[in-house]
Formats: sequence, C-alpha cells, structure tokens
Amino acid sequence: MGMFKEFKEFAVKGNAIDLAVGVIIGAAFGKIISSLVSDIFMPVIGVVLGGVNFTLLKLNLKDAVVDPLTGKIIKEGVALTYGNFIQTTLDFIIIAFFIFFIVKMINSMKHKEEAKPAPGPSEEVKLLTEIRDSLKK
Repeated sequence: MGMFKEFKEFAVKGNAIDLAVGVIIGAAFGKIISSLVSDIFMPVIGVVLGGVNFTLLKLNLKDAVVDPLTGKIIKEGVALTYGNFIQTTLDFIIIAFFIFFIVKMINSMKHKEEAKPAPGPSEEVKLLTEIRDSLKK
C-alpha cells in the first residue's frame, strides 16, 4: 500500500505532469519540424543540388534476382540507403536548431522579467522613513 501512495504522490506532483505535457508537445513539435524539413527545405536543397532526392540515394550491394519469364523478383536485392541517413541527420540538425532557438527566446524573456526593477517603497514607508530620520536629529 505504501508504494501505491508514493506513486500517487509522484504522479500528481507538478513535475511529473509538466514532464508528460512536455513530451507530448515535443512529439507534436517534432512532427511539425520533420514535415517542414521533408516538405519544404529538402525539395529546395534537392533543386539547388541538381534535383537530388536524398531519400532515394542508395548504394546497391547486390542486385535483385528476377525471373526472366514472369518478371517476378525471386530474391530481393541488398542496398545501403545512405540517402535516408542524410535525410534523418538533416532532420535532427534542423530540429536541434529550432529547439535551441526556442529555448534561447524563452530564456531571454525570463531575463527581461528578472531585469525589471522592483517597485520602490510605498508612500507609507517613505513617510515613516522621513519621521525616523527626523527623530534621529
């Protein structure tokens, strides 16, 4: 019974809930960035590089065996699909850049909030300070 109570305290704490929300938002954000990379950036990069589609780049190690009479593949070929690796690496770099940019933006907003000067003493405190200073003389 004690373990269930500990788990309940852990799950209800703000940190666990914040973490869960962060993971869900992060997964959705990752999908958005992946779409941005594959649907917008990579076609432009492919055109700049002469019409290259990175996901189709591969190195054939062994060709497929095809039956000459039926045209069916008897044995699948073996290929290194390094283009997909390039695509995934670019996805990671762009996602990491966007996350860095967002964290930097959030941190700068926090610093602006911290940099705001604290409000000065109230009128009552000023008056009491003046009375105190007058009594000292």
